[in-house]
Amino acid sequence: MELDGKVAAVTGGTRGVGAGIARALLRAGARVLVCARRPPEEPLPGVEFVPLDVRDAEAVGQWCAGLPRLDVLVNNAGGAPHRMLTEAGADRHARVVELNLLAPLTVSLAAHDHLRRARGSIVMIGSVSGSRPSPGTAAYGAAKAGLESLARSMAVEWAPDIRVNTLVVGMVRTELSHLHYGDRDGIAAVSRTVPLGRLAEPSDVGAAAVFLASPAAAYISGASLHVHGGGERPSFLDAANAGHRSDADKESRHERNL
Repeated sequence: MELDGKVAAVTGGTRGVGAGIARALLRAGARVLVCARRPPEEPLPGVEFVPLDVRDAEAVGQWCAGLPRLDVLVNNAGGAPHRMLTEAGADRHARVVELNLLAPLTVSLAAHDHLRRARGSIVMIGSVSGSRPSPGTAAYGAAKAGLESLARSMAVEWAPDIRVNTLVVGMVRTELSHLHYGDRDGIAAVSRTVPLGRLAEPSDVGAAAVFLASPAAAYISGASLHVHGGGERPSFLDAANAGHRSDADKESRHERNL
């Protein structure tokens, strides 16, 4: 198995994408630890849970110091409520940046010595929101853009002992999908905008994380791997096609009236 005997930690690993990553690491043979502020509603068989707020540098440091070893760190904890910029003060937006950018730095620094000794790997969980406009989650998008930059710098500073890469994740079908995309019809409509015709499953992200953490990616560091089903179809193409269809319809109606 690709990660047999390795110890892997996943922040925010109790549900959604994080749980999918934890399951994939476990299947690859790793001993898997997940941390979050609250325990999972449904325990993940074979996965060890640790209560931890990754924004608390002291608590993170104590947790890492107590680990016997660590080979893989997946910085997955993150997220943000939908909130337009003018709907909250700067302090609320700063908290989003803290969770999605500063917390991964905090955990990575605390885990550095373990990972250096193990010649291990860090996988940052980024987002397509970091490379395109993100109205309603602007601070989140800015934080994810910063996370990719941070990972590239880490990859250079901590080489050759630690590899650092980013998974740039698109839309994922989780237990909370309805909060973002609506009911079943809404999810189906959103899925049709993805070139591969569906949202990602947490297992898709998990498989990519296992790859980056495994010996198969031994010469990959400082990279950003897109897990987004082909991205988004450019809206101008649909607008142009709509225009062509409209012109064709007008021409057809004109011919019928002759």
